[in-house]
Amino acid sequence: MRKAIAICALLIILGLMNWSIYAKEKHLAAGKIVYLELVPVDPRSLMQGDYMALRFDLENRINSERRNSASHNGEESKTESHDGHVIVTLDERNIGRFHALAESDNVANSQLRLRYRIRKGRVKFATNAFFFQEGHAKPYESARYGQFRVGKQGDLLLADLFDKDLMKIAP
Repeated sequence: MRKAIAICALLIILGLMNWSIYAKEKHLAAGKIVYLELVPVDPRSLMQGDYMALRFDLENRINSERRNSASHNGEESKTESHDGHVIVTLDERNIGRFHALAESDNVANSQLRLRYRIRKGRVKFATNAFFFQEGHAKPYESARYGQFRVGKQGDLLLADLFDKDLMKIAP
């Protein structure tokens, strides 16, 4: 009986994991493309292998807007955990530029609504790191944009890194 319960539990866990993988793959294949400009950071960590720590210019704009909004309302800017949405306007190359913090679900055709999180006072998008094979750091030094796939609810998945000319970086 215990063996049957263990097998059933294992099958349920494997099923849920596969469903999650399927959903992420579908998101990567069908999500709308947006490029977010990177802010330079240190591309190496000896503790975790080779990776590029990611920060985005959009994070600075969100922080600035939240501080301005808080000071106009006579409040202190919240630094604890917070989830929200930001509206970006897309240019002809799908580069997203800050438009406003989202107050509603309505966006123009040339805009996207992106989900962000604030944790420990820092704005975060889908990820804060891009991992690559050890010894392949050099090509990624030219990274200027992260390509994201945006889901229906504004969820972001990082697809790849691109240079200043929006050419995909490949080692």
